[in-house]
Amino acid sequence: MRVEKFKMERQGLVKVNDEVEITERPGQTSYSYIIEPAVAMSGCIPLNNPIKSKKGIVKELQHTHRGYYVIVEFDE
Repeated sequence: MRVEKFKMERQGLVKVNDEVEITERPGQTSYSYIIEPAVAMSGCIPLNNPIKSKKGIVKELQHTHRGYYVIVEFDE
């Protein structure tokens, strides 16, 4: 299992146990991923460690002083 954190701008867009689909955005030195449809965005993921799964399950939602985060578990 692989777990990744995504930044979400508003709460209530996904719920725990929701299945989400991601889109990969390649950059020059890293990848970023978006939970569709534009729900949340990952941080920079190194080119040598891409997310192989295109779907994951929301395991946790976090609200901190920096904003809302979605913790997604991928089966890989």
